[in-house]
Amino acid sequence: MMDWILPLALILVGLLTGIIGEKVIFKKLKKFATDKQIPGSNIIFTSLQRMPFIWFVLAGFSGAVVSAPIKTDIVILLQKVTTIVFLSSVILVLARLSAGFVNLYTKTAERATASLISNLAKAAVLGLGGLILLQTMGIAITPIITTLGVGGLAVGLALQDTLANLFSGFYLILSKQVRNGDYVKLDDGNEGYVIDISWRNTTIRELSNNVVIVPNSKLGSTIFTNYHLPAKEITLTMNVGVSYNSDLEQVEQITVEVAKEVMQEIAIELIKNEPYIRFHTFGDFSIDFTLYMRVSEYFDQRMGKHLMIKKLHKRYQETGISIPFPIQDVYIKENVNSNETFNLE
Repeated sequence: MMDWILPLALILVGLLTGIIGEKVIFKKLKKFATDKQIPGSNIIFTSLQRMPFIWFVLAGFSGAVVSAPIKTDIVILLQKVTTIVFLSSVILVLARLSAGFVNLYTKTAERATASLISNLAKAAVLGLGGLILLQTMGIAITPIITTLGVGGLAVGLALQDTLANLFSGFYLILSKQVRNGDYVKLDDGNEGYVIDISWRNTTIRELSNNVVIVPNSKLGSTIFTNYHLPAKEITLTMNVGVSYNSDLEQVEQITVEVAKEVMQEIAIELIKNEPYIRFHTFGDFSIDFTLYMRVSEYFDQRMGKHLMIKKLHKRYQETGISIPFPIQDVYIKENVNSNETFNLE
């Protein structure tokens, strides 16, 4: 019985050290890194979640196995199990880190990534780690790799649609035609913000907050407009008409002033791109022109038009500029010698 005191003590020490390390030391280090805003610290501590406890327990168990009065073959077996568990935890941490730092790099480089890339990095680490585990367990991995290579052809034929979506997703990401956060409009009328590109489909969130799921292969072959390429900034256009007795110089001055006021509210960073108008048509009842004004992104067009109509209508009323409504003159012919004219408004 005395021979088991040291092994049990080692297991207990490992357990207590793991609890202290997880609940006290790990939390304090995490708080310190967060306060100092160390880049990537959140990814590291998230990846290490629960791992210090497991590693301390494994260390105590490993010491107990060596010092316990048990047979040599059982010691070897338990040591191998301990090694496999430890390697599995390390591989899991490395997989989490690879996925996390891929996302961090793309955000730092202002390239919104998709889950497809981070999942691919994670899968690559897990696959390589799995082969290392098999090698550690004494299983020859060469026949396995050969079998996977031969079986890959049959799997590829059976999963043609899935592979088509997978490679279409890679094509969309690598070509940078679509990125997370881009506002796109498909030729079938669906439009919204791209929120993810996975191994099978692309998820688009509409302005109504509904979600549209589009297979990658379809998105890769369809015609669509990306309103965030080559830049997010977009030109808002509005058609306006004023009466024929208006002073066009005054109309232009006031309209541009109002447009600048709107830009100060919704796109102050683009104020150097001054708005302008262009008269283009002598209409049936008005002189028509188009206003051109820069806004930060596609969605800002709604707010821009809303503010522009309110402010422009108020300024036109204050300065006496009229926005005419349609008028038609109807002539009714009663007889050859008598005509009466009615003006209907």
